Amino acid sequence: MISVTAAKKIIAANPLVLSAETRPLSEVLQRRLAADVFSPVDVPAFIQSSMDGYAFSYASWKEKKALIIKGEMQAGAKTGFALAPGHAARIFTGAPLPDGADTVIMQEQVTIHNNTLTITDENLQAGNSVRLAGSAIKAGMLAVPKDTLLSPGAIGFLAGMGINRVPVWSMPAVGVIVTGKELQQPGAPLSFGEVYESNSFALKAALQKIQIDAVKTYTVEDDLELVKQVLTQALSENDLVLLTGGVSVGDYDFVVQAAAACGVEQLFHKIKQRPGKPLFFGKKENKLVFGLPGNPSSVLTCFYEYVLPALKIQLPTMHAPLANSFKKTAGLTHFLKACWDGEKVLPLDAQESYRMRSFAVANCLIIVGEETTFCEAGSLAEIHLLSF
Repeated sequence: MISVTAAKKIIAANPLVLSAETRPLSEVLQRRLAADVFSPVDVPAFIQSSMDGYAFSYASWKEKKALIIKGEMQAGAKTGFALAPGHAARIFTGAPLPDGADTVIMQEQVTIHNNTLTITDENLQAGNSVRLAGSAIKAGMLAVPKDTLLSPGAIGFLAGMGINRVPVWSMPAVGVIVTGKELQQPGAPLSFGEVYESNSFALKAALQKIQIDAVKTYTVEDDLELVKQVLTQALSENDLVLLTGGVSVGDYDFVVQAAAACGVEQLFHKIKQRPGKPLFFGKKENKLVFGLPGNPSSVLTCFYEYVLPALKIQLPTMHAPLANSFKKTAGLTHFLKACWDGEKVLPLDAQESYRMRSFAVANCLIIVGEETTFCEAGSLAEIHLLSF
């Protein structure tokens, strides 16, 4: 077995390689940029008011104090005009400043009598409430770097620079192979010895959360030749293959043998962790294969901690004080399902790898190092947030 740290280093050195495609902004939410994007323009493109109020020359106001109101500038104005010394123009948020103006005073901080404006703000500074050209970003500057996950904010930023299409990494096709003759589909009656298959549902949902919809499910019984056949098919049809079950060393665990027979290079098998100790990771050319343990809690934990990084996605990490104390044995890193309430993090019960009740309400995983044996209430714990 290797350590969690060693396993993650191997995955980081072997990420999934995808092609790039150019897509409109309306189709790139939660996609990753395939290249640096530079601003084609200054934003804003002109000196702009950030308030509804009055534009004027600060030096002229300092000299004359009272200003005569003349002219108006709206947002979207097609033409400008020059403002004479001793004058102020009515202006609105987002509008360009008239020539000769360099400062804006908000309308709540003035008094007006007989078309003459008096400013009541005693702390007024030159350039007040003015956005300079290029103050958000200048033409030619790096706007959004390669591999950035495109959030609504990033998409809005790109649109504000006039960009309507960007290069993004293509979304992978994913094959989920569910192994085991004991599995029955939800909704059907159970016969003796059967259990409901849930792993493909959890994995599909987790993949949909990161905008991967091209997911194909395969089912196969615990038979070496059948597993080889299905794995061969899945490798031909997908970029990433996730197998669930059959990855340990039991008499009917054939995933590792089938992977080798299909030409998959084993990069590691078995990690010093709980849950998910028998995790398998391999590759064939540019395609990645994960052999996930069959227990549902192990499947999701290994997906979050290992499959996501292979897709260049990391769970948000932070530290939070523990709500209670607990013990563990040395030798394995533990990933504990937990709830963080914004202040403290509470390890949940039902931590066993076959029990999903705690995962149904968990919003984070607590990571406890392999040599740690006691965690005291109030001590800081590393947590990985599931709300990525």
